[in-house]
Amino acid sequence: MKPVSERIAKAWTAESVKHGPTVVYTRGGSTNAVPAYSAFRLTLNDASGTKTVSYTEFDGSTFSGTWELDGDSKLILRELTPQPTGSGGTVEFTITSLDDARLILTRLKSSPKTGGTINEYTLSNP
Repeated sequence: MKPVSERIAKAWTAESVKHGPTVVYTRGGSTNAVPAYSAFRLTLNDASGTKTVSYTEFDGSTFSGTWELDGDSKLILRELTPQPTGSGGTVEFTITSLDDARLILTRLKSSPKTGGTINEYTLSNP
């Protein structure tokens, strides 16, 4: 099996999102509390060892920077510009699950944008 760093390096979109225990977005759902997650993108590129990220949040803000893994269970986005609110330019996620078409990430720190919740993202590719 390929290493996590290769398997994770692709464009991911939101399939479902939880703010704390509450599901706020499901792709194709008609009663989404936060329908703007349809615009969420996490694009992880690895070009000859140069790992770059483009990250678009539900409010349309797009950040770019670099990414790295800490072991196979933690994804770190660094040097994000502009800096996401309260992040100091770094956002960290636990990799809960990864297969070829699906990635489940849990943000390590609460998000000021969502009222201080710990958010879980189920992402898919394509």
